[in-house]
Amino acid sequence: MAGIFFAIACWKGLALLREPTLTLALMTINFFIGGAVYVLASPAGYQWVGTASGQPWGATLPIYVGILVCYGKMHLLTILWTPPRPDEPKSALRMVTAWALAYCTSIVIMIVTFLDTHLDGPADPLRFNTEQADNPRILAFLAVFLVMLTSGTLNTWRRSRRAKVSDVWIAHALRWFGRSMVVTFGYVVCSVPAILAAAMGHHQLDNVGVMGASFGMLGCIGTCYGLSGAAASAWLRERRDIRLLQPLWCLVIVEVNAGLAFNSTRPRPNPFINIRWILHRRILEILDGIRELRQCITDEPALVLQELHRQSLGTAAARARFALPTGGLSPQELEAAVTAAVLRHAVPKLKEQRAQQNSTAGSSAGHGRPAFTVPGRNTAAAQERTRLVCVARALNHPLVEATLQIIETSHTTNPTRSEAVSAR
Repeated sequence: MAGIFFAIACWKGLALLREPTLTLALMTINFFIGGAVYVLASPAGYQWVGTASGQPWGATLPIYVGILVCYGKMHLLTILWTPPRPDEPKSALRMVTAWALAYCTSIVIMIVTFLDTHLDGPADPLRFNTEQADNPRILAFLAVFLVMLTSGTLNTWRRSRRAKVSDVWIAHALRWFGRSMVVTFGYVVCSVPAILAAAMGHHQLDNVGVMGASFGMLGCIGTCYGLSGAAASAWLRERRDIRLLQPLWCLVIVEVNAGLAFNSTRPRPNPFINIRWILHRRILEILDGIRELRQCITDEPALVLQELHRQSLGTAAARARFALPTGGLSPQELEAAVTAAVLRHAVPKLKEQRAQQNSTAGSSAGHGRPAFTVPGRNTAAAQERTRLVCVARALNHPLVEATLQIIETSHTTNPTRSEAVSAR
């Protein structure tokens, strides 16, 4: 658990360096504190603190305070993400201030009551609640801790369940917050009867109190996923899209103008840390490469592919040959296939044009305006990633392959038509 918390803390810390925000700062600090709590709760950590402090149970105080700080911050984050009245932001700040004061006061009471007590005997971290329940000060210490933990977890669960937010990431995190808080409350459910029984001298429920630690650990796992699961999924999708865009990038950059690629003399960006930057750069380079092809683009591939698609819908055999569903390609898929065919057709034309220009000394070929533009030219910036991924997927579609083969065969058997199309 400590390893999980520290790994996520480092990840959030790197994100914080790139984009300093209060939310990321609170998350990063929270995960570092959570990792430290589990380190202290380990046998080696617990024994080291006990030896250094002169109290075998000394590590209990920083562990319980750390737990309360972590769940308190999750509670405050939930309030900030789900203000009670959207039309009055100050109400959320007042509520955060009130809860923050309550947590701070509780932590002060816990520190005072714990330090005012000298605890002897061999220390068993999982049995602290029941072994020391006969001490009035420790009983007060546990009461404050469990009351605040109950208030924080249940209030966070209630707010998460009722929250209506438009941001998908925050909605995902809130759902998992709510689930993890309910699971964490299982620690209180197990601990309270065990502590009360031990305070009255009955230790038959001690193992029930020990079992409560399992609920705390499961709740932490749920919280970790809530804060990082959506971000991890987005990171994996970005890596997937970079991989999917690679063939399209090779077509319009490597085959057209390698100088449009990222300067090779500069250090290569880290493929694990700078994923979003790499993806954005890849999209911009592809768009630059498409613009480089604009003078060689014609409408012939688009017309042939659209006609071939229309004719193929008539029979099941034709649909199977071109891997088409019953209703044919969707408008988005058809546009992507047309774009792929247009680009694949334009690349060899550009190479041929450049070869002719190089072989004619002192001549400069005139370039008129293109007669046909690539579909999706006016796509919104936020949709370019989706569009280009669809185009990359369609590069080797059977319909695209058949279109290019038809055009090549037509030009081979009818060169006059080829010259006419080029002139047009």
